[in-house]
Amino acid sequence: MPKILIVGGGYAGFYTAWKLEKWLRSGEAEVTMVDPLPYMTYQPFLPEVAAGSIEPRHAVVAHRRHLQKTNVVTAKVTYINHAEKTATITPPIGEPYEFAYDIVVVTAGAVSRTFPIPGVADQAIGLKTIEEAVAIRDTVLRNFDLAAALPAGPERERLLTFVVIGGGFAGIEAFAELRSFATSLLTKYPEISFDETHFHLIEAMGRIMPEVSLKTSLWVIENLAGRGAQIHLDTQLKSAVDGKIELSTGETFETDLIVWTAGVMANPSIVRHTDLPIEERGRVQTRADLRVGTEDDIVQDAWAAGDVSCVPDLSGGGVGGNCVPNAQHAVRQGKLMAKNIVAVLRGEGAKEYNHKNLGAVAGLGVGVGAFQSGKFAMTGLLAWFAHRGYHGLAMPSFERKFRVIWGWVNNFFLGRDIVSLGATQTPRAVFQEFASRPKPPAEVAPAAAPVKATAPRAPRAPRKPTVKPAAAPTTDAPASAAQSAPVAESVTADAK
Repeated sequence: MPKILIVGGGYAGFYTAWKLEKWLRSGEAEVTMVDPLPYMTYQPFLPEVAAGSIEPRHAVVAHRRHLQKTNVVTAKVTYINHAEKTATITPPIGEPYEFAYDIVVVTAGAVSRTFPIPGVADQAIGLKTIEEAVAIRDTVLRNFDLAAALPAGPERERLLTFVVIGGGFAGIEAFAELRSFATSLLTKYPEISFDETHFHLIEAMGRIMPEVSLKTSLWVIENLAGRGAQIHLDTQLKSAVDGKIELSTGETFETDLIVWTAGVMANPSIVRHTDLPIEERGRVQTRADLRVGTEDDIVQDAWAAGDVSCVPDLSGGGVGGNCVPNAQHAVRQGKLMAKNIVAVLRGEGAKEYNHKNLGAVAGLGVGVGAFQSGKFAMTGLLAWFAHRGYHGLAMPSFERKFRVIWGWVNNFFLGRDIVSLGATQTPRAVFQEFASRPKPPAEVAPAAAPVKATAPRAPRAPRKPTVKPAAAPTTDAPASAAQSAPVAESVTADAK
């Protein structure tokens, strides 16, 4: 029975395994999926998680709950040697080991792409994982708590200043959702006024959201400006050392939260550690039928899809002739790849991936959205409903759909939950502070130096008292008491 190894459990990897379970016959192949996380993250929901509109656990899909026939391994693949058809698997605990496979599927996804700007690596946070989204949400809530207890001044202003780098879809959605979140918090923090909250988005290009028309992007800018958010176009970040933002325009200000959304790159832990062909932008070279290789050269038994791959866009709508890295392509590529793998196993032909972009829809905070499909555009409340409707239905599995939609209904009646759980980063802090500890052992006094033993000396014989003779009297009269006193004193002294 052939062994299929899926490297990565994101969109493409999860959907590939999910559909292989559906279409493979019993005993036709053994599927193993390796990913360092035990769940798939539905990334379009991350901005809403950061803004408290979706419960974090509802935006992820547990691998082991929904993949019943797949061997799920929570570990990292650190090398793919396709020449020998082996992969090095490194678990969190224990030694790395070799895994032999017959077919490899590379779906390792992408990570945040950054530039060597001073301070970014130390101060900024991405928005690619559920953990990052939760940390952003908790930071906003913590900053409001701290600022409410401070008088007006530089420190209070720093805590209430929030910065997003990158004006693509992810950046704009995160920026707008955070602005909406902060505005809703003001009713719970009467100590903070609207004018004290500052939101800045930094975009190096001359426009935002290239996926939509210029008219729609200008509407988004105008809408955000009316909500007290500032977008800096044609502006580059020069430094972020210690949270001090320095822009190419000369403007400077301080912040406690920098969210980096300025692009992604193929997972370097895979593309830099494999003998599979890698194209000039660092992605796995992939054919239109999702097999690794070029149009003229196929790498047998190797497949790739999603953000880690460079797949030709046969619809003509891609960038540079290739599919852009987004969820819309990753999900559909995963489904087609599962069909193609089954077809090839059965001696049939593989179909080429050809998907025309359906459009783009963005959530810009509660009640505000933007939708673009071809020349048709829609903004405002209807676009927001379209955004939630599309992604609510796109969430895999009925169980996840129900949790997300039920959460939205709860928020409509009850409002967002504004409890910060930032203390989960140090869960044992309170316990350690008050925990009883054994007393240190008492210090033992140093031993006295030994005394040298000597032989006992014989007792000295008492000295006999000596009596000095009294001086002879000069007269015939008897000696007086005054004359005899010195003699008595001398006898007493000698006796002593």
